[in-house]
Amino acid sequence: MALTEEGTGKFVQAGALRLHYHEAGRGPALIMIHGGGPGAGGWSNYRRNVDHFAERFHVFLPDLPGFAKSDKPRVEGGMLAFMAGGIKDLMDALDIPQAHFVGNSLGGATTMKLALDYPDRIQRIVLMGAPSLALFTPQPAEGIKHLMGYYAPPGPSIEKLRSFLNVMVYDASALTDQLIKERYEASIQPDLLANPILSPGSRAVFEPIWKDLGSIKHKTLVVWGRDDRTVTLDHSFFLLNQLQDVRLHVFGKCGHWAQWEKANEFNCLVTDFLTSEY
Repeated sequence: MALTEEGTGKFVQAGALRLHYHEAGRGPALIMIHGGGPGAGGWSNYRRNVDHFAERFHVFLPDLPGFAKSDKPRVEGGMLAFMAGGIKDLMDALDIPQAHFVGNSLGGATTMKLALDYPDRIQRIVLMGAPSLALFTPQPAEGIKHLMGYYAPPGPSIEKLRSFLNVMVYDASALTDQLIKERYEASIQPDLLANPILSPGSRAVFEPIWKDLGSIKHKTLVVWGRDDRTVTLDHSFFLLNQLQDVRLHVFGKCGHWAQWEKANEFNCLVTDFLTSEY
């Protein structure tokens, strides 16, 4: 029987925050952290992956602070330190001493910050579209412009969200009206509208962790869509250069959501990486 969003959802008090997460499966702990787009959450980012990974792993899909059903505090200062601290508190609350991590976009940056600040809590790392440093392409990229403009006046709309999601993927025909509706409704929760972390008015700061990535020693798989228009492919080359124990896999005809657009290949690729003896 396929897992469901309602059947796997739970809450936990993690430090000062009440965080929502999904839990499924048995085996080694695997924490999958979502990206930062409007309406993002653990389930929405990994709905095409969770059934597969729950067959081999004890899977946790947290909603980051400020997203989906988790608390939405006002963040001032280091955004990634705050997010990483929230995930570390979640691990403490759920008695998870160590875990493998999969991180998409903001979730990938959060995972790298976790590896820097709490290295003993991480086993292996998978990063998809994780921002580091663009080597060749003009910044901000197209998707980032859409992201930062979503909550700007006159505010969110279905049209804005559709334009944003069209940039996220290579083949926009796969974006159903139901998916867009769900993401839009998640993006206009009153507590989120009052305090969107990724918006022009936010006082959260995205720290330049790219300066420290050379100190990350964990085995890392970097996964990218060649056609990513949000965190462009040249970011992956910087990670390939800086991370100590790294390998890179690039999907053609794929945008920012490799785990969604190339779900079956992604699931097999990541499972092999996490379970291999090398």
